[in-house]
Amino acid sequence: MIIGVLKEIKPNEYRVAATPTAVKELTRRGHEVYVENNAGVGSGFSDEEYKEAGAKIADCDTVYDKADLIYKVKEIFPEEYKYMKKDKILFTYIHSNAHREMTEALLASGITSIAYEDVDDKNGKFPLLIPMSELAGKGGFLAALHFMQAVHGGKGMLLANVAGVETPTVTIIGAGASGMGAAELATAFGNRVNILDVSIEGLKAAKDKLPPNASLLFSNRANLEKCLKETDVLINCILWDKTRKDHLVYKEDLKLMKPGSMIVDVACDDEGAIETCRSTTHDDPIYEVEGITHYCVDNIPSAFARTASTTLANATLPYVIQIADKGLKQALKDNKYLRRGLTTYEGKLTLLETAVKHDIPFVSPDDIVKEF
Repeated sequence: MIIGVLKEIKPNEYRVAATPTAVKELTRRGHEVYVENNAGVGSGFSDEEYKEAGAKIADCDTVYDKADLIYKVKEIFPEEYKYMKKDKILFTYIHSNAHREMTEALLASGITSIAYEDVDDKNGKFPLLIPMSELAGKGGFLAALHFMQAVHGGKGMLLANVAGVETPTVTIIGAGASGMGAAELATAFGNRVNILDVSIEGLKAAKDKLPPNASLLFSNRANLEKCLKETDVLINCILWDKTRKDHLVYKEDLKLMKPGSMIVDVACDDEGAIETCRSTTHDDPIYEVEGITHYCVDNIPSAFARTASTTLANATLPYVIQIADKGLKQALKDNKYLRRGLTTYEGKLTLLETAVKHDIPFVSPDDIVKEF
């Protein structure tokens, strides 16, 4: 199979889907890999390194034209719609429920698309999302550390335990991969850390991993209100069902928070768990509502591009190998977890959440496979 690795065009996106090490593994197995010029530069990987790994370096048009499997990081932008074709496979983060126009373009093209974020495993986890979630959680705390500084417009609070000063309080919603990433750093800096989650088992697991300055609380309205009143930084680390119209933290709840405190929304769901959150960029990362600073950058891991690219490639490569070695249809038949990431197939929408949100007809991926 021919695999094409593209340079991302989203502003401030420096990750690349495949590292030279991943390329070497694919070429070793007899597959051809085309890498776009300078695709890995933002992550510190040169074209020469890709060549040494067996890749062919080419321009964007050539990579898209040659590739059977398009191997990317981010969703498809309008400039890339023309490259989506029925005989190709797209493997990337798609987030189809957040991008209706893109989803319609994928459907119109007839391309087969598989979303990293919807591939799960036997434990109900999302192995292609978890590496980026951990980085996003850690990056979210580092962003708070940065924007709480007076020189960056914050109230001049160091998020750390300093003798003679009241210890800051950081509240984290969600004890999953991103929540634990944020908690690992927040506790290590000596903050008072509250972690809210609806899973007692998840809270118990977090308790075993974190130091005593972490308080593990069941997520209910009373505990949330208590935390809002005392927290200096609120970090949201839960994905919100796109079909829901309610929120965990409403605009009116911001009045409970301390003036000058901060909300970091790692999930970046527009009007999701946090009603006042909307996606921002690394170029324009923060805004203020009711005196509360909001940071909602939707690609935090890109700031740590080399680390992110390596961990992402480590996670996605086994699935790319399955598709390349077996062929698409056999890979989807053999791996029900990969099948759950199927988003579009020959003009059919195969992701239920997106179908419900955008009122587009849905076809089960299991039914698609039965026709193979």
